[in-house]
Amino acid sequence: MITTERIEAAKEKFGQLLVEQLQRVEQMKAQGDFIDYKALDQIIIGVCGGDGIGPAITGQAQRVLEYLLADDVKAGKVAFRVIDGLTIERRAAENAAIPTAVLEELKKCHVILKGPTTTPRKGDPWPNVESANVAMRKELDLFANVRPVKIPEQGIDWTFFRENTEGAYAVGSKGVHVTEDLGVDFTVVTSQGTERIIRAAFEFAKNNGKTRVTAVTKANIIKTTDGKFLDIFREIAKEYPQIEADDWYIDIMTAKLVDEKRRKDFQVLVLPNLYGDILTDEAAEFQGGVGTAGSANLGKRYSMFEAIHGSAPRMVDEGRDIYADPSSVIRAGAMLLAHIGYNKEADKLYRALEICTVKEKKLVITGRNTGATSAAFADYLMETISNMN
Repeated sequence: MITTERIEAAKEKFGQLLVEQLQRVEQMKAQGDFIDYKALDQIIIGVCGGDGIGPAITGQAQRVLEYLLADDVKAGKVAFRVIDGLTIERRAAENAAIPTAVLEELKKCHVILKGPTTTPRKGDPWPNVESANVAMRKELDLFANVRPVKIPEQGIDWTFFRENTEGAYAVGSKGVHVTEDLGVDFTVVTSQGTERIIRAAFEFAKNNGKTRVTAVTKANIIKTTDGKFLDIFREIAKEYPQIEADDWYIDIMTAKLVDEKRRKDFQVLVLPNLYGDILTDEAAEFQGGVGTAGSANLGKRYSMFEAIHGSAPRMVDEGRDIYADPSSVIRAGAMLLAHIGYNKEADKLYRALEICTVKEKKLVITGRNTGATSAAFADYLMETISNMN
């Protein structure tokens, strides 16, 4: 039976969401320029371990970064700051996606290296707190999620620009149970949010010698929000006539990435939030799985770099966190180095990762005591770097 009271309650909640999103639009309109790291007296790198295997693997990534930046750390040009407390236990206790004190510490940093965090699912023994990742992207306005996948021997060189603050994830914890039989979730797209992610993709292509940018949507079905994303993509593409612009639907794109004849043609891909999450996990499988892939989350004031895999709490429960593979968050650390202007150090780290995970593979990580520990792998990386010309 349809009740007027429940419909009115759902309408009120939807109205509140609209007010929040319109306020966000005004905030985006008032934003300034990107931060200039070269103008800073000191760059503060926050290391936020998260939970599960996060502290174990981010600790090893921090060791590697401190090794590469040792001279500038000693000179006071770079400082590392460890930020604890982004655990599911504390988030549940405070019923907050990010505890207030943790968020305050994050905002004191310029860039953040972040470990994985647990997001409660239905049936888990935790309250329905929002994803810490989603909340951090919104709180710090990290609108561009950049995920590279490069496998030269297969002709793969992809860079994904995933919109980070809108789409299906923007209000993912604020859906409405209208009745016991009807639940409604929302997807959000704004002109400002869409324009800045698409422009970032084209600017990256222009500055890195790329000749093709591809939009991925489902605009034939999701006509309002995906349609808006595609319309803005086509308008911005006109400003970059030297770059080929095309668009694909998400379902066929998932197939084309495994098509050996076609996948080599793609270079830069720009996508709404949910599609970007799906497609980049698929793409990561080509270079060894999500455990090997790093991710950048870029904003104008803050940027955050992370592994794209989960927190693997079972490994902690079984005492296996010391055997977790840190290469994903270390790869994210290489992206962090390049982002703040340490390109030479980033290149060394990328080369060392290729040697240690593809060419030599003197150590193998299995996630169990049959393989190397994450600390041993970090030692192997640093030894490899020290032997480079």
